[in-house]
Amino acid sequence: MTIVERLQQNFSAGMVYADPVEKDGTVLLPAVWVAGGGGGGSDMSEDAVERGGGGFGLFARPSGSWVVTDRGAEWVPAVDLTALALAGTVLVLGLLRYGAKRRLPSS
Repeated sequence: MTIVERLQQNFSAGMVYADPVEKDGTVLLPAVWVAGGGGGGSDMSEDAVERGGGGFGLFARPSGSWVVTDRGAEWVPAVDLTALALAGTVLVLGLLRYGAKRRLPSS
């Protein structure tokens, strides 16, 4: 299997959207944010032996869900509480550090 064939096999709508879940007339279609990258190369050594390699990586995280009812469809974003807590902590520490520097007497 070539690299291009593997990429075509791995990148599909099923990678972004999970199987729909239906309950009481409401359909939930979960979605994820997917990013990927890859690279490769080769080199000819002094003894005329060609060496090469390549790699590919993927990253996925929940982005939200489509909620479909008889009244229409609505996008409900996923909330990453860990990222929010980390951002809040960094903000508070930055403000405290800024405030402490302003209070110090200059020499």
